[in-house]
Amino acid sequence: MSSPATPEPQAPTTKPPSKPGKSHRMSWHRKAGMPVRWWFAAIIVAALVHPFITDGRWLLVHLFTLGAVTNSILIWGRHFTEKLLKIDVPDGNRHIQLANIYLLNVGVGVTIIGKLGDWWPVTTAGAAVVGVAVAWHAISLGRDLVAKRDRPFAISVAYYVASACLLPIGAALGAILASPKGEALHDDLLLAHEAINLIGFLGLAACGTLITMFPALWRTQMSPHSRPKLALAVQLIGIATTTIGALTSFNWFASVGLGIITIGWVIAAIPWAHNVMTVAKDPRDRLSYPALSVAAAVVWLIGTLTVATVKALDGSFVISSLTLPLVIGFGAQLLIGMMSQLLPATIGGGAGPVSAGMKELDRAGAFRWSIINIGLALWLMPLPSWTKVAVSAMVSLALVSYLPLVGRAAKAQIGALKESQKARANNEATPKPVELHATARRLGAQTTAALAVLGLVVTIGVALSGSGGTGSIETTGDIAPTGETVEVTVTANDMTYTPNIIETNPGDRLVITMVNADSQVHDLRLATGEDTGRVAPGNSATIEVPVVPGDIDGWCTIAGHRQMGMTLTVNTGSTDHSHHTGRGNHADHATPGALGNVGEQPGPDSPTINPILAPAEDTTVHHVTLRASEFTGYAAPGVEQQHWVFNGKPLGPTLRGKVGDEFVVTLINDGTMSHSIDFHAGIVSPDEPMRDIAPGEKLEYRFRADRAGIWMYHCATMPMSMHIAAGMHGAVIIDPPNLAEVDHEVLLVQSESYWGEAGPDADKVMAEDPDIYKFNGYPDQYLTHPIRIRAGETVRFWVLAAGPNKGTSFHIVGTQFHRVYKEGTLLLDDGVGGAQALDLGAAQGGYVEAEFPEPGTYRFVDHQMVHAEMGARGNIVVN
Repeated sequence: MSSPATPEPQAPTTKPPSKPGKSHRMSWHRKAGMPVRWWFAAIIVAALVHPFITDGRWLLVHLFTLGAVTNSILIWGRHFTEKLLKIDVPDGNRHIQLANIYLLNVGVGVTIIGKLGDWWPVTTAGAAVVGVAVAWHAISLGRDLVAKRDRPFAISVAYYVASACLLPIGAALGAILASPKGEALHDDLLLAHEAINLIGFLGLAACGTLITMFPALWRTQMSPHSRPKLALAVQLIGIATTTIGALTSFNWFASVGLGIITIGWVIAAIPWAHNVMTVAKDPRDRLSYPALSVAAAVVWLIGTLTVATVKALDGSFVISSLTLPLVIGFGAQLLIGMMSQLLPATIGGGAGPVSAGMKELDRAGAFRWSIINIGLALWLMPLPSWTKVAVSAMVSLALVSYLPLVGRAAKAQIGALKESQKARANNEATPKPVELHATARRLGAQTTAALAVLGLVVTIGVALSGSGGTGSIETTGDIAPTGETVEVTVTANDMTYTPNIIETNPGDRLVITMVNADSQVHDLRLATGEDTGRVAPGNSATIEVPVVPGDIDGWCTIAGHRQMGMTLTVNTGSTDHSHHTGRGNHADHATPGALGNVGEQPGPDSPTINPILAPAEDTTVHHVTLRASEFTGYAAPGVEQQHWVFNGKPLGPTLRGKVGDEFVVTLINDGTMSHSIDFHAGIVSPDEPMRDIAPGEKLEYRFRADRAGIWMYHCATMPMSMHIAAGMHGAVIIDPPNLAEVDHEVLLVQSESYWGEAGPDADKVMAEDPDIYKFNGYPDQYLTHPIRIRAGETVRFWVLAAGPNKGTSFHIVGTQFHRVYKEGTLLLDDGVGGAQALDLGAAQGGYVEAEFPEPGTYRFVDHQMVHAEMGARGNIVVN
């Protein structure tokens, strides 16, 4: 690609790698590009384990963007700068460039380790190293640009310099995000961070490269409509405006900035659209995977920016809801598409070897391209969960297939290169270049095959989703279509469907439009398999039964909603439906009992939550961010369950303050269902702050701590028992005045679990039949990870019974309580008497204090002994 403006290059006509300069350049590319391959390997590993990692989604995104993409931008930014400005870099200077690449990767590694370990100073140090490495890159390119600014394509290098100047700013914002100070302004910082890093750093580098690369990929002339200087200026203005709007919390200003960026990209894309239309009139063999992939990436970016421009006007907008189309639709497709063109050209060897490598990287190109783009579009739709899993797996396979193709391409190219060298040595004709790209007909066949595969995957996914619950279908034999259509609108609200009985005849065609008029997400599934998918508040979805076979049951599949009464019946008159109750038939869909061995002690590598409490911060205003999400992971030895949580753990973070303090809590819904929050520590009208918010939304909850005590907070979305049982609860401690000094403070929140196949089992919850009891989210965790203190020390145990159904009788074997505080009242204050247990009902709390004069192992339990034997126990090791 030494002359990207040349029309229709059949293959880069690089010289054989026998020249010293070329050999060193290839060596530099191999060494500099090695980290990219390692980051891609890490992405594959992370994709397998990310559901079990607290920050799994963050890890996947940053392994790609911070690892693979940033390395690629530095490598190819340097490569194209040298090509476009015609700079001959001395071989001795390559070690400096490699040192910068290595420095960058040290910074990336430290940043990721710091984030996963929740060590924000380490994350900050890593971000600083990344910023220094990219700033070094910017200065290097800037010097070259100043010296060669009169070159025809110096504007592309200007894009690279602007891009590299932005990343240090974005890295700084990322460091603030990871710090405790970043929680209060999380969403504003995140929008500024992504505007600078994804849209700025990656976007500008891509735009600068595509000025010359796009027409070369499509094998056509550069369009006369190109206005790269204008596009650069507009994009920079838009990025600055978006960042300022985000950091100042002016939604409209951020929206204006995103709109300006969109305009900048449209200006840049006008000549590329002209290129595509030119090829569309005469496609020949010019529709390669790299060309299609890069064009789709641009479309995804412009489309996502357009959506973001509109959504940013809403105060509940969170940019993370658009991260997937930005990272996969734009970033991944852009990188893989361009690498598929550039890697063979870099290896070189002449037209024959290069075309051999490119042919391998173009293998099944239209099939892969269709799977990625159509699959991603399907994933963004409100499909059933199993369908989303199946589609995302297909998209992931299509993306990952790039890696083995790289190996095949290198092998084919090196083989062709050896044949060419052998032919020249024997004075024979060198092999002709292989056919590079498939014909339009073959591309059509591959696209059709991709559509067929995705159709099959969606069908299987819907079928799997449809088997998740049971219902009745009363049939009366073979049903002939009547030719009649019954259309019904069903409204979902307040855990009911209206109407919940639909009258029709066997053989009719039934069309149901489900309108979600509630404040949380719902769906509707029929026993015949039709499913609306998740429907957000205010939206609707339509399902159709072509021929009604007989009576059909319908229900909401979101955990607990069916048990709360979200059922309906399609009544054909074939049976008596007086048995259909609002809560459904529990026996029909009961889940198995305990899935593991109750009482089995966790292993040494089992997760644990540190119970030691820190004192309240010395401030009167506390800013807290809670992020609601769902994940599947460890619940007990041998048991994995779906957890619904705040901030990634099955016990929400502890809030602590003094009487009179103000708490400003931002709740963000990162999950797939509606969630909410209820703080018992505040006296507020529940209408607004405790409302349900849909996935991707946020709200602010303010309360003043007027009274002391340990207070529960929890998700208040119905069914509330399910959300609490799944882990959506935590404690707020408001210190009583003149609280006595102790050596340690410990928090123990007791709750119970009702294990099911997809979150808590609603039938068990309603029957109050738990599988285990636990302190702080995991049963028996403090047997393996005991609390350790020294002999003679005094410990205050703050205890909260989170339920949702059961209380506790907290007791410590081997000691007595000399101070007892329950529900705001000091019941015992270090007098002659003592206490042996703190009894708490569900949602009650208090504290007890105890001394441990002698070394030994003291066990704390819920003295309702069955509860202890089922996991509500732990050890205190006194040395």
